[in-house]
Amino acid sequence: MLGTTLPDRSSGQLGVINSDSNGSTDAKSLRVKLVLLGDSGVGKSCIVLRFVRGQFDPTSKVTIGASFLSQTIALQDSTTVKFEIWDTAGQERYAALAPLYYRGAAVGVIVYDITSPESFNKAQYWVKELQKHGSPDIVLALVGNKADLHESREVTTQVSAALDS
Repeated sequence: MLGTTLPDRSSGQLGVINSDSNGSTDAKSLRVKLVLLGDSGVGKSCIVLRFVRGQFDPTSKVTIGASFLSQTIALQDSTTVKFEIWDTAGQERYAALAPLYYRGAAVGVIVYDITSPESFNKAQYWVKELQKHGSPDIVLALVGNKADLHESREVTTQVSAALDS
């Protein structure tokens, strides 16, 4: 690899810079491990399927353990980013497996259902867990899902924003 240093590939965070036969490093290829965490039924799998396949399935089945998908996007500067996405199961019985999936993750997406204070409480747990045990430079995103049910909203944007402070 020439020129630019990125975090080690084996960490699972970011990947390689590809160079052409002239040794130019114009084209970059990054690999980013992304994990979704949250309570069961908050819509983690639906978010992933929308991102990867552009589809929404309201009858989505419960994830067992975790599922893996990937999505590659091209940026305007000739960089490609391959997201390696781990969609974890939200049931309590699978919580002990979560560290296997978030280890080495560059991005943690914590999802809660805006109509469920219980799912928001679990989201707070996952934020703290990733801050404590995740990669030191992990990027966290808190996602309030099911905005189509806004009339039944129980977790206000003010409450969720307070978690960031």
